[in-house]
Formats: sequence, structure tokens, C-alpha cells
Amino acid sequence: QVQLVESGGGLVQAGGSLRLSCAASGATFSRYDMGWFRQAPGKEREFVAAISWIGGRTSYAESVKGRFTISRDNAKNTAYLQMNSLKPQDTAVYYCAAVITTGGPTLKTESGYDDWGQGTQVTVSS
Repeated sequence: QVQLVESGGGLVQAGGSLRLSCAASGATFSRYDMGWFRQAPGKEREFVAAISWIGGRTSYAESVKGRFTISRDNAKNTAYLQMNSLKPQDTAVYYCAAVITTGGPTLKTESGYDDWGQGTQVTVSS
């Protein structure tokens, strides 16, 4: 089991940028595929982006393609989500998640991930 702690959330104006970090501990980070999800008030949690264990494969929700970039630094045991051109509809609690890699495609469903962080709030004002 890996422990995950998100940081970097906050309040930003529309069009601005934020970079979220997800620090991992308690396990070998490079064994894990990582994902970012978000949950807006009154809505279900949804997939945002995912990255494979070595960073060679990434996937994105259509709503964030071209604006968000997922990355990782295995030497620092940290995954990142760079968010540019933020919109009010990006407002949500953002969660990182981890699953031991199978070497297959990155996963886009909640049920595919075993370990979760506590979330960090992102608020985009118009």
C-alpha cells in the first residue's frame, strides 16, 4: 500500500494555472501507475488524467486535453498535474490515485485504483 498526499490546490482566476503535486511514500513509487480524478460539488468523481509507471503512457479526459499535463518524477516519488487555462468548471476537489502497474493501458476508472490521497481543493473564479 502506498500513502499519497496531494498539495498545490488553491484559488485562481479563470485563465490561470496551478500545479498539483502528489507525494507518495511507503512503497516503491515506480511500481505504480498514477491517476488524477476530481469531484465537483454534487457530482460524481471523474477521471482527469493518468500516467504509466515509467511515464511512457498518458491519458486524459476530453475536457482537459490540451490544457492539463500529467507527469511524474520517480526519483522524487511524486506525480504532478499541471493545469493551464483553467475554467470555472474545473473547480473541484482533486485526488491522486495509485495502482501497481500491470504494464497495460493506463486506467480511467475509479475502481481500477487501490490507493487514494485525501484530495486538494481547486477553485477557479470567473
